Amino acid sequence: MQFWNDIYEHFNPIAFHLFSIPVHWYGLMYVLALVTALYMAKWIVEKDNIDITKEHLDSFFIYVEIGVILGARLGYILFYDPDTLYYIGHPWQIFNPFKEGEFVGIRGMSYHGALFGFLIGAYLFSKKNKVGFGKLMDIVALAVPLGYVFGRIGNFLNQELVGRVTDVSWGIYVNGVLRHPSQLYEAFLEGVVVFIIIYMYRRYKRFDGELILLYAFSYGILRAVAEIFRAPDVQIGYICCDTITLGQTLSLSMALLAVVLWFYFLPKKKIVSGK
Repeated sequence: MQFWNDIYEHFNPIAFHLFSIPVHWYGLMYVLALVTALYMAKWIVEKDNIDITKEHLDSFFIYVEIGVILGARLGYILFYDPDTLYYIGHPWQIFNPFKEGEFVGIRGMSYHGALFGFLIGAYLFSKKNKVGFGKLMDIVALAVPLGYVFGRIGNFLNQELVGRVTDVSWGIYVNGVLRHPSQLYEAFLEGVVVFIIIYMYRRYKRFDGELILLYAFSYGILRAVAEIFRAPDVQIGYICCDTITLGQTLSLSMALLAVVLWFYFLPKKKIVSGK
């Protein structure tokens, strides 16, 4: 257990160097997350005999990946980064991987910003290719969670988004302080558990788009639970009662919005089904 507690002292977040550029485990996990999501989508389409081609899925993932990268970075800058005004005045620096002449990569991504960018990309693809938006979203709801597991493992390997201070035996020392390995809690709750919920429910869905609403609700609730063990962003801190974080607020808001949309769409779909 001691080795586990001190794992960051024995682990290098840089997997290897490509010439002089360091390649982090986080980046590799990000790529693995995307590949997992894509092949999960193709597997679900084939398994459930969904009327959409694999070629459409390939094109769709290009759209949404661009939206995710743009949204995640811009969302972080708007919600979390202390230098928001600097980036607004110097937008060309938003994706600059160099700092003072040193390659540091692009740091700072927001899940909720990524979600917003993803929805825009998905909507544009749906309109251009005349593919039902709700049908696409339900495929995504099944494909994304397991890919998300690798994203959170990447956070853990990159020694970021650390947990709150604890005394549990499985805690991880971060700069000499024992903390919850909250990234792994999130990988399990927001990835594995969310996938199981949606996969088990998919046969009972009543309208296209219901699964993505279930995803938004279950993710929002479980993310809020996981954030009980996650330290708040240093530059923001707790936003209420010395315990509520911005991530919890955004996640619970997303869950609430999903419930509202579900009550909005369900009666309309019942009427359509009755015609």
